[in-house]
Amino acid sequence: MRGTPGSAGAGNRVRWRQVALVTLGLEVAALLGLAAFSLWRGDFSLGAWFVGINAFLRALVLAGWTAVLGRFSLGRAVSPTDGMLRALSIAFPWVTSFRLVLWFWTLLGVLSGGAPEANTVALTALLTVWPAYVLAQNAVYGTLARLAPNPADDTGRKRLADWLNVAAALSLAMAVFNVVPIRGFSAPPILTDQLVYGVSGALDVLATLLALRAVQSMKD
Repeated sequence: MRGTPGSAGAGNRVRWRQVALVTLGLEVAALLGLAAFSLWRGDFSLGAWFVGINAFLRALVLAGWTAVLGRFSLGRAVSPTDGMLRALSIAFPWVTSFRLVLWFWTLLGVLSGGAPEANTVALTALLTVWPAYVLAQNAVYGTLARLAPNPADDTGRKRLADWLNVAAALSLAMAVFNVVPIRGFSAPPILTDQLVYGVSGALDVLATLLALRAVQSMKD
């Protein structure tokens, strides 16, 4: 006996949701691993601490976002007073601010002549994509935080899907910059670094795309 279109749609929603949540969980684990790796690789220097803290904070916010998405993607409204939603709403703007400070600190270093041998075009591209990526992720977090109490909002879901699409494209660009660093700006890469950042970047892109598909499937 063949299933009805409604049951097929429900099955697709469940599958996309489960795959997205598992992949997001793997990305959280990868970010925690990246934090530890950055500290070890950088001999616990000041720069390594900043990179490690950045990855750790991203993991915490992503974990909270994933938990909220898990309920939202079931079509369940999340109360504005829910502890996880409130924690996410408070945390993500601060984490975004911290990430933008790191970008601005890097920008000031470059403008003061900190990378004279680096390719200008590549460096300009990195310093443009980097804050755009941070702000796109901020929009993803903020849109879900506002939308979670009303999962039936079609316009809100469309807006969330649009931001996830933008974030996925920028995530791919950042992954390329991390795996193939700019000569004269970053230290020469070694295979271990490229593998760690490559896996982390690939999970970021994949998890974002799967979250996008899970959100889109809610209207199926």
